[in-house]
This record gives sequence, C-alpha cells and structure tokens, in this order.
Amino acid sequence: MAKKAASFAALGGLVFSTDAGRHCPDCSKPVDACICKQTIIPTGDGIARVRRESKGRGGKTVTTITGVPLAEDALKDLATTLKKRCGTGGALKDGIIEIQGDHVELLLGELIKLGFKAKKSGG
Repeated sequence: MAKKAASFAALGGLVFSTDAGRHCPDCSKPVDACICKQTIIPTGDGIARVRRESKGRGGKTVTTITGVPLAEDALKDLATTLKKRCGTGGALKDGIIEIQGDHVELLLGELIKLGFKAKKSGG
C-alpha cells in the first residue's frame, strides 16, 4: 500500500492550478507569441455611425458608436476620451462604444473634429 504524501514538497512541487498563467487563454500560446490580441482593424466602410438607443436598457438612453476603424486599444482610448468629453460613463462592448445619455450631436462633432467620417444613424 502506498503511503500518502504529507506535504506539497513530497509531491515534487506539482500543484494543480486553474489559472491560465502566462499563456493566452484563447490560443494557448505564450503571451509574448499570442496572435489573438494583435492590432486587427475591423473591416467595414470606415464610417462611424452614431445613434441613440433605449431598447432593452430599462428605459435608459444610451448613445452608441459603431464602425470606428480602429484597433481594440485605440478604440478603448477613444471611448475614454469621448466619455470625458460628455462628462458621463459608458462602456466598450464588442467594438461598440456606449455612452450614457443622449449625446448624438456632441459625439458627431467630436468624431469629425478627431478626423473620422461620422454620420447619424437611426431616427
């Protein structure tokens, strides 16, 4: 009969972990060689579309910006800049910038001033 190990040292240093560690959870490659998070610019017509939405948000109005031709990191910086300009909160979800409140005209002006092609979408 095998004797039960009394400590972790007796196991030879091997301990099971569910942490991903220094490997990318998507492609299982080391973080340095990961190809998942490369700066991929989304395809599209290059026009940022700004629209006001309230559907599915408990009656709260949100201004969404879609189609901005930027990589993920640059898009995150743009979202931060726009949130500060509007003085409200917001989020970046699946490449869509969401700004709390109705700021369509202000955001259109800001995007055009920053050099993007932007137009109002929806009603």
